[in-house]
Amino acid sequence: MAETLTLKAETREKGSKGAVRSLRREGRVPAVIYGDKKSPELIAIPYKDVTALYGTGTFMSHVLDIDVNGKTERVIPRDVQFEPVRDFIIHVDFLRLGKNATVTVDVPVHFHNHEASPGLKAGGVLNVVRHEVELICPADSIPEQLDIDLTGYEMGSSIHISAVKLAANVKPTITDRDFTIATIAAPAAVVSAGAGAGEEEAKTEEEAEGEEKASGKED
Repeated sequence: MAETLTLKAETREKGSKGAVRSLRREGRVPAVIYGDKKSPELIAIPYKDVTALYGTGTFMSHVLDIDVNGKTERVIPRDVQFEPVRDFIIHVDFLRLGKNATVTVDVPVHFHNHEASPGLKAGGVLNVVRHEVELICPADSIPEQLDIDLTGYEMGSSIHISAVKLAANVKPTITDRDFTIATIAAPAAVVSAGAGAGEEEAKTEEEAEGEEKASGKED
């Protein structure tokens, strides 16, 4: 489970563009906390702190405790805006998490024991189809990462979501098939295998979406 991190913040008044620019010059980032049937709360957070958290690569799937002038709000990041030219963070949206909240997050996939895969030892290549998997889970049970043991996988093997050990209360958003996460491909077949796997995934997802539209189940 991902560790809950704490981020210090201060309340701020809704102001002009000049006031927002002034905040940024002071090393703070404008942000907003919304959700849980409560009014949005405007805050400012230290630029160096939020940049360090974003740099971990798991910021968007981390539950945070934001300390706003001594009051704690449990949140998860939902949007980060960047300055288009200089590429620094200029605004963050946080979703407030109520009791027993469930969230949808992208969780990174990590592969282990490469040396124990006969296919890789024979010169095969790990062809990753999905670097992240979208999961639905309780806010207090978000996995830090998904671990896949490559032990025993032969050349030409496919690794599916069923190979990942998930907690009982954690589910992938794709539930209609045992989708592919990676394959062990022969070096010369990596490009074609990757394209084929991607096309198969896309085709299957398009068919599923078409069936949902036809049955009137799409939101």
